[in-house]
Amino acid sequence: MSNWKDKEVFKTIQLAIPIIMGELAQLSLHLIDTAMVGNISYKHLAAASLVMTAANIPFVVGIGMTISVSQLVSMANGRRDHQLISHYLFNGFILCTAFALVISGGLVFGRNILKHLGQDPQVVELALPFMTLVGLSVIPMLLFMTLKQFTDGLEYTKTAMMLSIAALPVNIFLNWLLIYGNWGFPRLELVGAGYATLITRTLIFLVLGIIVLKHRTFNRFIAVREHQWKYNLATIRELLRIGIPSSIQMGVEIGAFAVSGIIIGTISAISLAAHQIALSCAAFTFMVSMGLSQAGSIRVSNAFGRSDWDKIRVIGKTTFITAFLYGCFCAIAFTFFRWQLPLVFNKNPEVVHLTAILLLFAAVFQISDATQATGAGLLRGIKDVRLPTILITIAYWVIGLPVGCFFAFHYNMGAAGMWLGLIIGLTLASVFLGSRFLKMARKSGLQQPVRSGFEPVKTHS
Repeated sequence: MSNWKDKEVFKTIQLAIPIIMGELAQLSLHLIDTAMVGNISYKHLAAASLVMTAANIPFVVGIGMTISVSQLVSMANGRRDHQLISHYLFNGFILCTAFALVISGGLVFGRNILKHLGQDPQVVELALPFMTLVGLSVIPMLLFMTLKQFTDGLEYTKTAMMLSIAALPVNIFLNWLLIYGNWGFPRLELVGAGYATLITRTLIFLVLGIIVLKHRTFNRFIAVREHQWKYNLATIRELLRIGIPSSIQMGVEIGAFAVSGIIIGTISAISLAAHQIALSCAAFTFMVSMGLSQAGSIRVSNAFGRSDWDKIRVIGKTTFITAFLYGCFCAIAFTFFRWQLPLVFNKNPEVVHLTAILLLFAAVFQISDATQATGAGLLRGIKDVRLPTILITIAYWVIGLPVGCFFAFHYNMGAAGMWLGLIIGLTLASVFLGSRFLKMARKSGLQQPVRSGFEPVKTHS
C-alpha cells in the first residue's frame, strides 16, 4: 500500500509541476509590474495595488468559471469520450467568452468606483487609467485560461506552462520600454505597465489558440467539431453547476483579501503598500498550493468518471499530506526572509518594517492556505461544490473579516489586525474542507457514487 501511495504522490506532483510553473509565471507578470512600478514611488505601488485589489474579485470569478472546463473535460477523458471532450471545449469557450466580456465591461465602465473607496486622491488619480487597461486585458487572459483548462483537463499541462514562461521576458521588455520610456518610447509609468500586460496576455492567448486548433495532439478533438461544436443549453447548465460555485469559492477568498486591502488602504498609503507586498509574496507561494489543488482535482475527477473511489481516497490523502509539508516549508521561509523580501519591491523604511511584520502573519497561515486550497480542489473533483461554497463563505465573511476589523480598529492593530482575521478564516476553511472531503470519500466508497446534482449531457455520435 505504501508503494502505491508513493506512486500516487509522484503522479500528482508530476502533473502539478507544469501547472505550478505556469501559475508562477502568470503571477510573476503581476509581481514584475509591481516591482518595476514600485521603483518609481510608493504611491505608484499603492495605485497598482488598489487596481489589482478591485479587479481581482471579478477576475477570479471568471477564472472559477474556466475551472468548469477542466473538471468536465477530465471526467470525459476518464471515460475516453473524445466527442464529449470536444463538446465541452466549444460550449465552455462560448460561456467563458461571455463572462470575460461582462467582467471586462464592468471593470472598464465601473472604474470610477475607485473614487469612492476612501483612498488617497493621488493614488486614485494614478489608478484610473491603469484600471481601464487591466479591465481590457481580462478578455484575452480569461480566454487563455479557458484553453489552458482544456489542455490541463487532458493532462497536457506543459503546453500552457511553456507559453506562460515565454511571456515573462516579453512582459519585462515591454515594461522596460513603456514604464521608463526607453528607446524613444514615451515614459508612461503605471499606464505603460497596463499596456505591457494587455499586449502580453493577447499574445499568449492567440498562440495557445493556434496550438489547440492546429497541433496533432488535439486533432482528435478538433476533427469532430462538425457534430460537437454546437451550442447546447444543457451543457451550459452543466458548466454553470460547477463554474458558479467554483467562482463563488474563489471569489469569497480573494474577495476577503481584496476587502481587507481596501480597508487597510483607509488607514494609510504606507499600510496599503505593505499589505500589497506581503500579499504578493503570499500569493506567489499560494500558486504552488493551487497547482497541487488543480492536479489533485484533475486526477480525482478522472477517477470519478470511472467511479474508482479507492483511487480517489488515496489521491486525496496523499495530496493533503503533500500540501501540508509544503505549507510548513513556506512558513519557515517567510519567517527567515521577512526583512529581505520587502526590499525587492520598495526601499521605504516604514513600508519595509510593516511588511516584515505582516510576513510573520503570512507565515502562520501558509499551512492553512495550502490545505484549504487542496480541500476545495479535491471536492470539485468529485463534483461536491454547493456545501463547500457555503462553508468557505462562512469562514471568510461571517468570521474572518469581522474578526479582522475588530482587531484592526477596536484594538488599534491596523493592518496586522486584518491579517489576524484572515488567519482565522483560512484555518476554519481548511478544517471545513478537509473534513468534508474525507467524509464524502469514505461515505461514497461504501455506498453508491455521489452524484452531487451532476449528470453528463448526451452528444451526437
